[in-house]
Amino acid sequence: MLASQRALFDIPREICYLNAASYSPLPLKTQEAGRAAVGRKGKPWTLPASFAGEQNERARTAAARLINAEPSDVALIPSISYGVATAAKLLTIPRGTRVVVLESDHSSPVLEWHARAEAQGFTVETVRQPGDGDWTSAVLAVIERSGAAPVSLASISSVHWSDGGLIDVEKVSAALRARGAMFLIDATQAVGVLAMDVKRLDPDFVLFPTYKWVLGPYGRAFLYIAKRHQGGIPLEQISAARRDVRAENAVYFTDLDYVSDARRFDMGERDYFISMEMASIGMEMLAEWGASAVVQRIAMLTEQIAEGVLDLLAGAAHQEVAGPGGQRRPVQAVDAPGQVRLTRLPGRGRLPLPGVDEPIGRGGAQLVPHRGPVEAGPVVAAAAPVSVRHVVLPCARAGPYLKVGPPSGAAHAEPHG
Repeated sequence: MLASQRALFDIPREICYLNAASYSPLPLKTQEAGRAAVGRKGKPWTLPASFAGEQNERARTAAARLINAEPSDVALIPSISYGVATAAKLLTIPRGTRVVVLESDHSSPVLEWHARAEAQGFTVETVRQPGDGDWTSAVLAVIERSGAAPVSLASISSVHWSDGGLIDVEKVSAALRARGAMFLIDATQAVGVLAMDVKRLDPDFVLFPTYKWVLGPYGRAFLYIAKRHQGGIPLEQISAARRDVRAENAVYFTDLDYVSDARRFDMGERDYFISMEMASIGMEMLAEWGASAVVQRIAMLTEQIAEGVLDLLAGAAHQEVAGPGGQRRPVQAVDAPGQVRLTRLPGRGRLPLPGVDEPIGRGGAQLVPHRGPVEAGPVVAAAAPVSVRHVVLPCARAGPYLKVGPPSGAAHAEPHG
């Protein structure tokens, strides 16, 4: 199991940061790189002409490594919504077909298809949040429903944005492939903590940013594009996407043909090397640690939090929930609109926790251990009051993820790991 990496972060000893599914803290090395890069921008005459391009390719290679892709199949983008818009421009969704999305998923893999549905003559079908938490079965049921219009695309998160439910993308991919349908995966909540192999899975698109699990800055993301889609027209028209449009040429527009791989889909102003280098460092760290080692450590931390939350809720109304390992077990919880204040676990004093004292994530606080910021031993939970109706701890179904709160979307706390 991965050892504690706390020394790599600027986190005081009295702080236990549990909000990494929203914003992960930057490693010290990443912060130092950012400061150095700003200094380079302050003295641009010191930069070699090749510097920005080298940083672009370093980041592209690091992103590809996390999903077992070829760097030439990865585009540099600023956000997930940008990547989905790129995919939408490349795809032809046949009239009369269905595009499948998830209820209460993040807006990025959903809204683009709603915006296009009426004009392009397809429908968007939403997979309703399953009462038993089994998102995979719910998605497959919608895809395979007898008598329904054909499915042309599933545009879904591989780990549900708001409830942490894990979706078996291999099963979904097989069901879609059998129907000639396409697959777009928003892997925001997975890449860096759960292994993904696009060469084996063969999705059409995979997208992820750097500001969550891969310990990077905001405004940097990556788009894997299967080779079968790389002949299309990109969202933006930039010189780097063309074979030979360069300022140093005697004729600026020497060759307007597109480059032949996913680099043609790179965003404009991609040469913002300050945050690109920062993004590379976090991804390289994750690749060196390895997803399996990360999962083992976060699962251990998550189970500590789960047990502590169960203890904290003792004394209120009895309910039965799924506990660590997936087994059914009794738990004490208050009935809405009662409140529970989650504090430092037994043996420790109460400690306000920056980052989880505001309701976020569909109205709840997120308690998110990461392999660096959190250590073994007594773990701090949120000090903010959290309204709860019941507790759900689907550790077996969702890997290292842990949820506390009602799945219906009422206020909840959600430790992700």
